[in-house]
Amino acid sequence: MTDRRTFLKVSAVGLASSLVPPLVSSPPGPLSVPERGNDALKLGVASYSLRNFPRAKAIEMVKALGTPYINLKSVHLPYELTPDDLAAARREIEAAGLQIVGGGTITFGKDTDDDVRRYFEYAKAAGMPVMVATADPAILPRVERFAKQYDIKVAIHNHGPEDKHFPSPYDVLKQVRTMDPRMGLCIDIGHTVRTGTDVVRAVADAGPRLLDMHAKDLRDLTAKGSQCVVGQGAIAIGAIFEQLQAMRYAGYVNLEYEIDPDDPLPGMQQSFAYMRGVLAGLSTPRRAQS
Repeated sequence: MTDRRTFLKVSAVGLASSLVPPLVSSPPGPLSVPERGNDALKLGVASYSLRNFPRAKAIEMVKALGTPYINLKSVHLPYELTPDDLAAARREIEAAGLQIVGGGTITFGKDTDDDVRRYFEYAKAAGMPVMVATADPAILPRVERFAKQYDIKVAIHNHGPEDKHFPSPYDVLKQVRTMDPRMGLCIDIGHTVRTGTDVVRAVADAGPRLLDMHAKDLRDLTAKGSQCVVGQGAIAIGAIFEQLQAMRYAGYVNLEYEIDPDDPLPGMQQSFAYMRGVLAGLSTPRRAQS
């Protein structure tokens, strides 16, 4: 059960967030990110949210959200591209003012050097500092070896009750806690709550192993199909963000908006407005008690 102090903090964050307009009709300057100090959370986009659009259109849509940070799904950067084509795509994305902060989810399907190396070469050519990934646990030692060789972080993604290997962040932690620091996890907060896991506690327990995060919201914490605009559901976004700031999380919080695939931008704008409102509430100094 939530103690009174936590309840009051989350309530205050919710109040601040409710003051933010529900839709951002014009983003706060091209690719601008509010200045919030060293403990600022960086809000980005998982491009799976824009999976029904070609790369050029997806770039425009990310820019319209006012964030430079993008985590690329293979639909926008196919694995089959040659190194030269990957380099050209990277230049296209960066020329638009975007920063590639990762890629995935990437599935390591074979426990062979050739298969694992293929994806690390892909990430290297695309300029991905983090690979959001999944794999059979038996493959992870081989992945770890390549993570050290290429100096690319690997964030294992939990996928909820349907995932036979990594339903919850704790299932990932059990596998990576003694590995190289480049091996960690991507907490998907929507999939996590469906396992009955306390996301705030999981974030704290992951600590420096938390390398990436996928943000979404659910109206029903047990139902995958209840995803909604962030802020309109039951997930404690304010408490999660507060924990991330308290531990000075250095990664990215990437919105993964899986609904409205043919017209996702309005809901994504509302989600960003809410998340920015939460951050604004957290960064507002508390009045000194008289």
